[in-house]
Amino acid sequence: MSEDLQLLRPVGPKMVGQNSDIAVGICSSLFIRYHIYFDCKRRSDPNFKNRLQERRKKQKLAKERTGLSKLHYLKDAEAVQKFFLEEIQLGEELLAQSEYEKGVDNLKNAIVVCAQPQQLLQDSSSTSSRCF
Repeated sequence: MSEDLQLLRPVGPKMVGQNSDIAVGICSSLFIRYHIYFDCKRRSDPNFKNRLQERRKKQKLAKERTGLSKLHYLKDAEAVQKFFLEEIQLGEELLAQSEYEKGVDNLKNAIVVCAQPQQLLQDSSSTSSRCF
């Protein structure tokens, strides 16, 4: 009779903790194996390197288009002034040609390197009314 009572005894918290630890271990092992398998499959693809190079080229071109890639070359004041004037001029030309997004990007780059951006914005607000 005592054997029957032992079988009907509820499972204690220690046993539940061990079961959950085992389940977590199995799930994490399966998760890691799943990712290793698909990473090996992805890397063994013959077009993997080509797609990776194309994606990096696109990212580099997108960064260059914004003009922010030029900013790390601006160490001296003369280069900053030259960059500032080029960006202002190009931005005004693009705005005059109704290419607003590109023009605003160039003006944004000029504002980023400007020593007194508030003064620049005040001066440009009085002259930009003719564009809009």
